[in-house]
Amino acid sequence: MTDFLQKLHDTFIDGDRWTYLLDGLKNTLIITFFAVILGMVLGFIVAIIRSTHDKTGKLKILNFICRIYLTVIRGTPVVVQLLITYFVIFGSVRISKLLVAVLAFGLNSGAYVAEIVRSGIMSIDNGQFEAGSSLGLNYTKTMIYIIIPQAFKNVLPALANEFIVLLKETSVSGYIALPDLTKGGDIIRAATYEAFLPLFAVALIYLVMVMILTWLVSKLERRLAKNDKR
Repeated sequence: MTDFLQKLHDTFIDGDRWTYLLDGLKNTLIITFFAVILGMVLGFIVAIIRSTHDKTGKLKILNFICRIYLTVIRGTPVVVQLLITYFVIFGSVRISKLLVAVLAFGLNSGAYVAEIVRSGIMSIDNGQFEAGSSLGLNYTKTMIYIIIPQAFKNVLPALANEFIVLLKETSVSGYIALPDLTKGGDIIRAATYEAFLPLFAVALIYLVMVMILTWLVSKLERRLAKNDKR
């Protein structure tokens, strides 16, 4: 027990190495938070464009652009997208690595959110559109006030899973020398030549965050279910 406590001290306390994990956690949360927002906004826009085309045949050019975006993003690894964004697209300009990570992960997440939301919209019965028309609502208002709320509730578990995947995918941010949580653990490992404790600590922190996110989503699902019963 004494040897283990000494290892903990040498790994995290000595030299204030625990701050690498704290700073890395902060960066990971910042990247995830803003990437989720970007992914949600972009994903809903793409989903509405694609579902509108599928249902009405309109927006052909926009739908074509969206399909190219989805094919490219879903067909290439996120780490390659991150490297291209940093070293190619922004290679000749000075830009925050945090911003690059947010853009890369947000664009990646948006593609998956788009297909999740589109599947939710397409699962809503066409009778809902007819009901909206009978109430005097046009297509846009019917989509906003009737279709999207129902679709969102239906795809909420899938969206939560995508956000969990996004949180874990940010662990490759170290490829552009961004000190995220995983990179923080790697810095400690390189300094102490101790692999188990820093990597275990990183894994534990990710696990706790995922468990908290899962709990929050389940709580939201229960609240939505209660609202349906009223």
